[in-house]
Amino acid sequence: MSKVVEGAVAALNEKAKGFDGVAKFVIEGEGAIMIDENGARAGDDDADVTLTASRETFEGILSGDVNPTTAFMTGKLSVDGSMAAAMKLGAILS
Repeated sequence: MSKVVEGAVAALNEKAKGFDGVAKFVIEGEGAIMIDENGARAGDDDADVTLTASRETFEGILSGDVNPTTAFMTGKLSVDGSMAAAMKLGAILS
């Protein structure tokens, strides 16, 4: 597991607890993070929604410097699956 994924899991774990659904965040070239009602963990399982972004975009979303909706609208964040789950996750991340 990459240091980026390890750091992201630690940063997301408390924010993501209680998330209603299963989401996967793929960080290009680094790995994937699963988010569900138990929090965040490294993994690459099936999910209701898969979000994919570069390391820079993902780190910007985590730090609050990048708005998830803006990242999606500008093509820096791709969403595959349930848009409703993606919006719930965006609310948790921002």
